[in-house]
Amino acid sequence: MGTSIHGRAVVIGASLAGLLTARALHETFEEVVLLDRDTLPERSEPRRGVPQGGHVHGLLTRGMREMDEMFEGLSAELIGLGAPAFDVQDEMHWWVDGRPLATGPSGLIGLGAGRPLLELAIRRRVAALPNVEIRPEAAVTELVTTPDGGRVVGVRAVAAGEEITIGDADVVVDASGRGSRTRHWLGRLGYPEVEEQRIETQVTYVTRRYRRTPDQLDGRYGTAVAAYPGRTRGGFALAQEDDAWALNISGLFGEVPPMDHDGMVAWAAELDCQDVATLLRTSAPLGDPVKMRYPASTRWRYDRMSRFPAGFLVTGDAMCSFNPVYGQGMTVAALEATILGRLLKDGSEDMADRFFTESAAVIDVPWTTVAANDLRFPDTVGDRSALDPEPGAYLDRLRTAAVADPVLAGAFLRVVQLMDTPAALFEPDIAARVPA
Repeated sequence: MGTSIHGRAVVIGASLAGLLTARALHETFEEVVLLDRDTLPERSEPRRGVPQGGHVHGLLTRGMREMDEMFEGLSAELIGLGAPAFDVQDEMHWWVDGRPLATGPSGLIGLGAGRPLLELAIRRRVAALPNVEIRPEAAVTELVTTPDGGRVVGVRAVAAGEEITIGDADVVVDASGRGSRTRHWLGRLGYPEVEEQRIETQVTYVTRRYRRTPDQLDGRYGTAVAAYPGRTRGGFALAQEDDAWALNISGLFGEVPPMDHDGMVAWAAELDCQDVATLLRTSAPLGDPVKMRYPASTRWRYDRMSRFPAGFLVTGDAMCSFNPVYGQGMTVAALEATILGRLLKDGSEDMADRFFTESAAVIDVPWTTVAANDLRFPDTVGDRSALDPEPGAYLDRLRTAAVADPVLAGAFLRVVQLMDTPAALFEPDIAARVPA
């Protein structure tokens, strides 16, 4: 552990963003208290506070690398617990705009760890840190501030039916996810309204786990079938721990996938690729299907606020919640935790301004990717004023050429995996391979 230069830190929410934040804080704080309203399970299973936990989760290559930096040997531990590791280009199929991208070795390693397993492994490591305390069944109800409301110094919560106060905090971090109450709390303290950006696609998706055998999909570890203009349905098959498939079907703009077996098979059979339908037909179910609705990607621009209380930060889905189809949220939370840890080592002065500014630059990359793709659909509700048709047409040609060119496919997937920014697709060596 690094040298402690601060006293107490409080983190609201013990999901992945909260756990990663606590890991970042523990190096520069004497005490880190992590509060979560849920009962936290002792084994790998979904929980109430993470409704998306039972759905497909594939940790992006960039996210796994960041987490391995924070927790030495984490990916090896997850592989030891049964999570399959694979080359995301060579050992998966990616259907983009109705066509499969070219396969080939990419060096981009994916990990098929389900969300509950990943969260459990990280929670155990965070709980083992000597200066971190995780308190389950503690629901934060309000912030504690100085009399003028200019600094947050703690929280009030309800734990085991009793009201408690955790004060004397040098920093409080809201990592409570999409249900964050920060905007309500700031309003009550007299702070200005937070600017909100939304990209509405009204996604509904259904996931069910099935038994996986080595002969299926010719030994591949998954297939992703993306929706695109004119085709508003998608599907995903991903190998997971315990010899399981996580099979997912999704619909946009009010199309709601069925949850009965025959209906799921019929829905998947209408996709451009039959892999998901075949697995649904031939695999034994391991549990009941689960459904989730996700109306919009939403970003709250704390980086643009004219006033913000000292000693308070927001991270993870509480700051920006991405369309889950892209699988970006866990990786962005890891990048934000890395930023926080680095900034704290330089001191806590103007922490909110520095953290939100750097985090905004990180968020810009996946947010731009989401916007560029989701706003291609005419029914998507969102700001199209910044869209440039010329790059859009170029990317259409790149995706078409990537069907036969593994170099272009690999470059595209490096952006998907957040290893490169979209600007990499316009580099001369890539552009030379794209037909005019």
